[in-house]
Amino acid sequence: MRVKVGDVRLFFDVEGAKLRPDGAKMREVPTIVLLHGGPGFDHSNFKPDFSPMAEIAQVVYLDHRGNGRSDRGDRSKWNLAQWGDDVRSFCEALEIERPIVMGVSFGGMVAMSYATRHPEHPGKLVLSSTAAVSRQDRSLEMFERLGGAEAREAARRFFENPVAETMADYQKKCMPLYNRTRSGPESVLRSVMNLELMADFFKRESHTFNFLPDLGRIKCPTLIAAGELDPILPVADSKDIAAAMAPGVAKLEVFENAGHGAHRDQPDRFFKVLNEFILA
Repeated sequence: MRVKVGDVRLFFDVEGAKLRPDGAKMREVPTIVLLHGGPGFDHSNFKPDFSPMAEIAQVVYLDHRGNGRSDRGDRSKWNLAQWGDDVRSFCEALEIERPIVMGVSFGGMVAMSYATRHPEHPGKLVLSSTAAVSRQDRSLEMFERLGGAEAREAARRFFENPVAETMADYQKKCMPLYNRTRSGPESVLRSVMNLELMADFFKRESHTFNFLPDLGRIKCPTLIAAGELDPILPVADSKDIAAAMAPGVAKLEVFENAGHGAHRDQPDRFFKVLNEFILA
């Protein structure tokens, strides 16, 4: 399904009804909007892991502008400010009120953009395996710790020059280090990717964004989830986010023996924590 948001059509998919029969009335459940990582990927890597969430919430999967099955649009608008504004406009177009917005990795950056620019809008926020500012030095240290000097060098070359050659080497030497639990090739094969957007982000936006000074504007309850062994967005990044938020707003959960996207390595504990946060 697609919906017009500004100058583009954004693709989305839904699991679970918003209104559910409950005796003599229709009971309303929360809506959780899932923001995928990348950039340049799509929502498909949330499936089927997040499908069981439909038991307690309406689950909405969104492809960001320029990503996945959404319109590519004007490439000058491939930036975090626009992606953050798109989340609010998307919710308004579908009349989603007080959404629970969850972003993983790059999606967490979009979620922070949305929540700092529109702090009155979200009901709750979930930031998983993400960062408020780029700290490539931390990433390089973790890649070396997990994969040695060869992995560190592949990551450095890709960060500095994200072209086809360095990307291929990065995928071979670094991406297998992302998680303790290996995923099959189908998770990538079924994705609709925009590698041009990915390269553009690493060349420009990744060097300039910094949400740390504005995180104190977020007032809604916020769950921050981090994998202890995440090489690309290390746990220290999540600790910085928690420290920058207003007192009593954020709760940080660190998952041992988990990498990038703790739901992949520690699904039982992750979804227990997430369910409790949503229903609280």
